[in-house]
Amino acid sequence: MGHSTTIWDQKSEFEVIKDWNNIDQVVLRSPRGASARVSLHGGQVISWRNERGEELLFTSSKAILKPPKAMRGGISIYFPQFGNCGMLEQHGFARNRMWSIDNEPPPTPSNDGNGKVSVDLLLKPSEDDLKCWPHCFEFRLRVSLAMDGNLTMVSRIRNIDAKPFSFSFAYHTYLSVSDISEVRIEGLETLDYLDNLCQRERFTEQGDAITFESEVDRVYLGSPNIVAVLDHEKKRTFVIRKEGLPDVVVWNPWERKSKTMVDFGDEEYKQTLCVDGALIERPVNLKPGEEWTAKLELSAIPSTYCSDHLDHTGLSI
Repeated sequence: MGHSTTIWDQKSEFEVIKDWNNIDQVVLRSPRGASARVSLHGGQVISWRNERGEELLFTSSKAILKPPKAMRGGISIYFPQFGNCGMLEQHGFARNRMWSIDNEPPPTPSNDGNGKVSVDLLLKPSEDDLKCWPHCFEFRLRVSLAMDGNLTMVSRIRNIDAKPFSFSFAYHTYLSVSDISEVRIEGLETLDYLDNLCQRERFTEQGDAITFESEVDRVYLGSPNIVAVLDHEKKRTFVIRKEGLPDVVVWNPWERKSKTMVDFGDEEYKQTLCVDGALIERPVNLKPGEEWTAKLELSAIPSTYCSDHLDHTGLSI
């Protein structure tokens, strides 16, 4: 497997390698041993490991690892739509297209001097994209891995067209969990949500925390900027911090739907939970020359530190 490597200190590393389809992947490594992999197919984060080498994202054993289909797992980007409508493919085209390493800023990965390593990717519409969605844009994505292993994704979408356009967006994030029955989400209590299993009917969350015993497909509206996913068995908590993403999608297919998905194992619903920072209920309307920015930061910490110590009011990414 051929590769080229760029190193700017003795520990932090940025590497470009070829995958099994001869598509570039960027490997980010922090000085303490955490790592992340980003595929230029879809700008998709396909791996995020902590300093002990434990994989924190789920990928299906039956994932289709060949373009043009997005791989089932990791973190994929839903743009310019969430769901299935019009001439666009489901959840938009961004996750199915080839991205490039961005030359503006220069292709040398950014480094803030504190062991943080980043890569900048760029997506522009193809001629085929413009036939289905006739809007010119530049989508810049920065994926960063911090010294402490936190993973950050920053999306910047600029309208370079002569007319406004609107879009919805999500970071579709497959978290790896020990057993879905032992997982709960905190931070979404009392919120309204749209239930995709009930024709997007609107309900209000009644539970003290969200737990799982059947299929779930919901869009929680107007959520706080910090949400916690507690995995009791692994004694691990995922902390999701976000900016510019007012909604949170919660999805698990459970047993019956899992058996209908060709790229998902029958029992794999037990090992994953999707919790997406998203913008769905009120799409962005971007005027010519305007730019929209959204941030997502993921951290994985021992559950003993959560969740009473989470500050649900502030956010600094």
